[in-house]
This record gives sequence, structure tokens and C-alpha cells, in this order.
Amino acid sequence: MSTLLEATLEHLRALVGFDTRNPPRMIDSGGIFAYVRAQLPDFDVRVSDHGAGAMSLYAVRGRPQLLFNVHLDTVPDSPQWSASPFELRVADDRAIGLGACDIKGAAAALLAVARASDGDCALLFTTDEEGSDARCIRAFLNEFPSPARRGKVAEGRMGATFDAVIVAEPTRCKAVLAHRGIQSLLARFKGRAGHASGAQGPADSALHQAVRWGHAALEHADSRAQESFGGLQGLRFNLGRIEGGIKPNMIAPEAEVRFGMRPLPSMDMDALREALRTLVDPQPVEFRETFRGAPLPADTAQAETRQRDARDLAAALGIPLGDAVDFWTEAALFSAAGYTTFVFGPGDIAQAHSADEWVALDQLERAANTYMRLLEPTQ
Repeated sequence: MSTLLEATLEHLRALVGFDTRNPPRMIDSGGIFAYVRAQLPDFDVRVSDHGAGAMSLYAVRGRPQLLFNVHLDTVPDSPQWSASPFELRVADDRAIGLGACDIKGAAAALLAVARASDGDCALLFTTDEEGSDARCIRAFLNEFPSPARRGKVAEGRMGATFDAVIVAEPTRCKAVLAHRGIQSLLARFKGRAGHASGAQGPADSALHQAVRWGHAALEHADSRAQESFGGLQGLRFNLGRIEGGIKPNMIAPEAEVRFGMRPLPSMDMDALREALRTLVDPQPVEFRETFRGAPLPADTAQAETRQRDARDLAAALGIPLGDAVDFWTEAALFSAAGYTTFVFGPGDIAQAHSADEWVALDQLERAANTYMRLLEPTQ
């Protein structure tokens, strides 16, 4: 085992030991952030509290051209864990622990490399990726807009001298240039309470409206199955929850549908939402998004250009390309802000969010070696 991998595992053991589940996101400036801060003695470090347990740590050394972003929050653990999720276990070819794959493994590798190298480096650690509440990245981008939007490079070590961002998620150490967007929505229907023995019109039962709308929405999603972008195909659509009604012999006065979509980067998310809202009559009395995450690349009109820029960056950095992925990442937020962005990190998404979550040791070592190569000072 190499010295760099040993250091990565030492940091990973410490990071996994901190409870950063989101929810409940009971995170403050102590705990994991105190640990991370202590590992970066030659960096300028700033910890920011964005409320509701959303914390971020921004660290800068020198005048970096790249920003590395990694989230430290994890999903909750499940009852199927065979041992404590907060105690790292290294067995055979893998490291097992909550968040080891998604994505504390990358954070540990970055800390190991930051300690072993003296190269210019910018790191942003965040804690709200798993909670559909992207406060940290949005606050950061408000302060540090992309070069195209700020017009000039900020001065000073804490200034945003970088013009590209690498976001850590499990990609098997390949550069992912494109992924789907994500939309979570709520639709409410209103009917009128009454006895269910009589004939009903289309607008009488809120539950009938909801079921009729859901059927039409599924058909609409199926109708877009042949659309494609960068190896991804079709619209991913899911009816997640339907609630309403009182009992079988009463007409339902109210109903609610919560659903989610994963559109392609080439799909107009506003147009998609409007098309679904107007599918059937009567239309929902309320129809709104509860969360939106743009796809990667984020700008539909310039998706091909954005993807080309990210491809050129990965080639310049010597990072192999991976396929587009179905899961969403915060790389889309940086892309929407104008940064050239791709996703890169150790591990396989198939191991994320699972009981006994794990990351392969060779993936950790490969990621650490890549980070080291990118941070080594040029001669």
C-alpha cells in the first residue's frame, strides 16, 4: 500500500467517524469542519454558516486555476448495515463506511494530497448536497462569479482566481461531462365531497383527477423516449406519492401528487413543466416545483459548447472521459454560473447510498494520484 493511499485511508477513517447525515444535517463549525481545518495549516481558510446545518469551508493556497468541490454530508444509514456505519472497515480491496463512496473518499484523498503537496490549490467543502437544499454552492457563487461574469480575476489569496471547477462524485475516476437535471414537483387537485353512489363528472373527485393526470403524465414521458443527449436517452419520470380522499364511499375533495423528473440537458425544463401542468382538464389547482437542479451542461442553448469546453479541459488535464450519467450533481450549479465544469471522483455510484457502502481501494489510490499530479507545482 502506497504512502498516499495510507494517508487517504487515515483521513477517511476520521471523516467517516463524524455523523454528517442529511437529514437531519446537525452540522456546525466544530466536528468534521474542525478536523478539515486542522489538516490545512498552510491554507487561508474560511468557514461559513448558511443556516439549518448547511456549512461550507473554503480553503486557498497560492493562485490556483482549478477549484475542487466535494460535499461532506451523507444520506441517512439504513437498518441493513452489518456494523457501525461510522467506523471505517478496510477489508480486502475496499473501504466500508457511511459516505466512503459518496463522497468522503474524495475528500480524504484531497486532504492527503494537500498535506503532501505545496502546489496552488482551492478547495470547497460543503454539507447540503444530499438534502435538496443547495445553500452552500449558491452562496459561494454569489460571492465568486465565474470569470465571464465578474469581468476580471479577484485579487488576494481568498479571491476566486480559478476559472474551472472539478466536482467530486463517484465516477470511477473518469471525467463526466453531462448528466440529467432534476425536478421535484407537487400537483394539487380539488373536487367536492359527496356520496360515491351517484354518477360523477370529470371534476367531482380530486383523486380521479389525480389518477387521470398521472396516467397522462406517464404517457407523455413515454412519448419522449427517443430523445437523446450524449449517450442519455428519454425522460426519466416517477410518480413518488399520491395522497387524498377520506374513504371508499366518499368522493375525494382533495388530492396531492408528488413526482419527480430527470430531464436531458437538451430539454427545456420550463416548457416540460408547463406541458405537464396542462395535460388534462380540469388542470391542477396548484402545480409547483419543490426543487430544481439544472442538467450538466446547464445552458440548454449552449449545451454542446459547454460540453466541448469541459472535454477540452479534461484532455488538457490528462483525465479520461466517462459516459454521461443519470444522477444529478452540483456541477450543474457551477455550469449554470458560467464555470467550465466536469465531475470526477473515486468509486461507483452503484455502491453509494447502500447498506455497507464501500469504495474500492484502487479507486481511492487512482483519485489521490490524479489530484497529486494536478496540484504538483509546474517546474
